[in-house]
Amino acid sequence: MTPPLAPAGWSRWLVPPAALSVHLSIGQAYAWSVFKPPLESALGLSGTASALPFQLGIVMLGLSAAFGGTLVERKGPRWAMTVALCCFSSGFLLAALGAATEQYWLIVFGYGFVGGIGLGIGYISPVSTLIKWFPDRPGMATGIAIMGFGGGALIASPWSAQMLDSFGTGSDGIALAFLVHGLVYAAFMTLGVLLVRVPPAGYRQGGDDGPRPASGAAKPAAGALISTAQVSAKSAVRTPQFWCLWVVLCMNVTAGIGILEKAAPMIGDFFAETDAPVSVSAAAGFVALLSAANMAGRIGWSSTSDLIGRKNMYRVYLGVGALMYLLISQFGDSSKPLFVLCALVILSFYGGGFATVPAYLKDLFGTYQVGAIHGRLLTAWSTAGVLGPLIVNWVADSQEEAGRSGSGLYGLSFTIMIGLLVIGFVANELVRPVHPRHHVPAPREAADDHVTSEQHRAA
Repeated sequence: MTPPLAPAGWSRWLVPPAALSVHLSIGQAYAWSVFKPPLESALGLSGTASALPFQLGIVMLGLSAAFGGTLVERKGPRWAMTVALCCFSSGFLLAALGAATEQYWLIVFGYGFVGGIGLGIGYISPVSTLIKWFPDRPGMATGIAIMGFGGGALIASPWSAQMLDSFGTGSDGIALAFLVHGLVYAAFMTLGVLLVRVPPAGYRQGGDDGPRPASGAAKPAAGALISTAQVSAKSAVRTPQFWCLWVVLCMNVTAGIGILEKAAPMIGDFFAETDAPVSVSAAAGFVALLSAANMAGRIGWSSTSDLIGRKNMYRVYLGVGALMYLLISQFGDSSKPLFVLCALVILSFYGGGFATVPAYLKDLFGTYQVGAIHGRLLTAWSTAGVLGPLIVNWVADSQEEAGRSGSGLYGLSFTIMIGLLVIGFVANELVRPVHPRHHVPAPREAADDHVTSEQHRAA
């Protein structure tokens, strides 16, 4: 599928809505918990078993992004969005069949495996294109799209709950809800497939009124960590910079997901032994606030990184994040506002870290295969998705067995999180400009012109 070239007069501001249509759809993954109680009741599942589709989906997200990243770069954003649409929607349709026939393995396979491939390909599908359209504001551009992944649950959660109320929470009702999800998300993601465009070859920085030719383009100013050279994905994974960023992302995500995964019981435990315990509805409101902070951080902090630089932004994520964990562990059970504020800041850093890392990669490795590089880096997310909940839940269980309760269940895990954030901070400090031996050796202008003419003929 030939990547569609933007015609003269095309506004680059039409590309973020195309990306949002995909990310708002696949962001439904964060609302999986809505289906857990009905599935447990209808199919007789344990809590661990009902979490399996989500866990497999996140693992497949990282793996498909890593192994499919180069193919996404080669085939272009329209191909990638189409694959994401087919896999993500088919995953829901298979899950619907599994629920209707009460075959849970089919739900796991459909939503987790097939849908998870759609998550990974869809997540990276617009990143490279957005960075190429917005070389002057890459953090803001990727933040807009990745904000959608964080905000997708804010739409999907009440929508899914309403469908279950209407259709019923039995296996037939769950199946019908899955079916509606698959069809509606297919239609919504089609908007992105039809709308997305790539800039012409040689494009550097067009105005908001359409693409400019390379001869009139303004190049972004190079800085200490902003390279105008290009690095291939194959070469990037051989650099220490890539692995430093892998550690940075893994530590930041582990710290954020440690709170996100256990938010409601955590705030309940912290204030269970005080004069003002937290009600179930208040805990649910706290979870909603965390989701909003996660979404807001993706656009707010990533846009800020365009002003202060990516390395400085991660110094804030990791350094201030460690301070927030320290404040919660020492004083969190004595002040609800302090606990909530610190948790909101940590979750905003969690979301901001996701949105800022594509621009950080662009600064270091250029735009040549930044989508493929980003896909490989997302294996850090898969690792953190296992590591964060494991640390918090395992420590809480062991502390409970030792006779502790309340905030005492989390003191050790918060100390571990502080240590991980410090490791990430050190890794960020070790990031240096990429050595010239890794750069793509020759200017690609002639090749670009040839590709452009071929694309025009195909179009």
